[in-house]
Amino acid sequence: MSTTTFAGRLLSRTRTGGPDDDRGPEILEHVLGWTLVVLLAVLVTRAGLM
Repeated sequence: MSTTTFAGRLLSRTRTGGPDDDRGPEILEHVLGWTLVVLLAVLVTRAGLM
């Protein structure tokens, strides 16, 4: 009986919000990341560093 309740607790535990739980807006992150890369490239080019 105690094994059944222990297994039940393991299977019904709440999620803790780890990396697998929160996928987030991936497209928005990619767009903002590439925007930052382009902005950095423009600034480097304008400053004559490249």
